[in-house]
Amino acid sequence: MSNLKALKFYATQPHTCSYLPKQQATTLFLDPDIIISKPLYSQLTDLGFRRSGQHLYRPHCEACCACTPVRVKVDEFKYKRRFQRILKTNQDISLRICPPHYCDEYYELYARYIEARHADGDMFPPSKEQFNSFLVGDWSFCKFMECWLDNKLVAVAVMDELTKGLSAIYTFFEPELTKHSLGTYCILQQIYLAKSLGLPYVYLGYWIKECQKMSYKTEFRPLEIYLDHQWLAVL
Repeated sequence: MSNLKALKFYATQPHTCSYLPKQQATTLFLDPDIIISKPLYSQLTDLGFRRSGQHLYRPHCEACCACTPVRVKVDEFKYKRRFQRILKTNQDISLRICPPHYCDEYYELYARYIEARHADGDMFPPSKEQFNSFLVGDWSFCKFMECWLDNKLVAVAVMDELTKGLSAIYTFFEPELTKHSLGTYCILQQIYLAKSLGLPYVYLGYWIKECQKMSYKTEFRPLEIYLDHQWLAVL
């Protein structure tokens, strides 16, 4: 286990919050010169940190605590009827796990997704440089889960395998296939994969009650939140 007290962290200047536009946000980053090892990353994830590209970070806002880390308890996960319907709808999808890398097929799917679903966000417009810095790197713990339908790549879920679970980093998918609920499908497959690996949790990042785009995370139950320096079962 790493000595966390010996680590250096840096806080950003206040900036406009990406999720609550009327709020100012501050972010705490792990020293970028520190190599992100799986044990260190796992420890910090259990303290509410998240990975974005080469960086581990956590919200550090003085006047707001809306960003709440959440994780799904895999062994007790409930496959409600909607989830069962989604799995049935996508029963012809085949999956392939591979290391993170760049290819044109990935990027073209990623660009279509950003342009259709996040044209109002800070990731628009997409670029190859952005794709590589955000999702591609030489990390042994990172994997891409490819979803193929009729010999066409329709979704990619980027995930990190940690000591206690899988961390769902990002998912991009064919925006026109709305009936397939591919975002939800990818989370369901990550929950299934975590269970097959004997890992107790799937970390879904941050949940903000006031942010509609994050409301889907509360569908995956039982859910735990990180509050007051401990994980608590809430749903």
